[in-house]
Amino acid sequence: MNIQFKKGILELCVLSILSRKNCYGYELVNEILEFMEISEGTIYPLLRRLKMDNLVTTYLQESNEGPPRKYYQLTELGKETHSELILEWKLFQASINKICLPEESK
Repeated sequence: MNIQFKKGILELCVLSILSRKNCYGYELVNEILEFMEISEGTIYPLLRRLKMDNLVTTYLQESNEGPPRKYYQLTELGKETHSELILEWKLFQASINKICLPEESK
């Protein structure tokens, strides 16, 4: 998949996963890797920005497999932003489909 496509949609993917469950960073990477190729290093700067923008909060949770893990959780603002981005995505997708796949969008 094109790198620019990924960069533009990665925030929506992270917010979507976090809307279903709280995750730690490596868990988020693995969830996304099931559907597209990304490097682990792209998620952590995004998570820091989401936290600075008050879209997520963090908490530590003990782990049976080593040190405590930092979990990410959507804030109310994060939930609202996720809903807005989903709507924008649907409108964007419909518009692009009309251009690129005119026969399928009828």
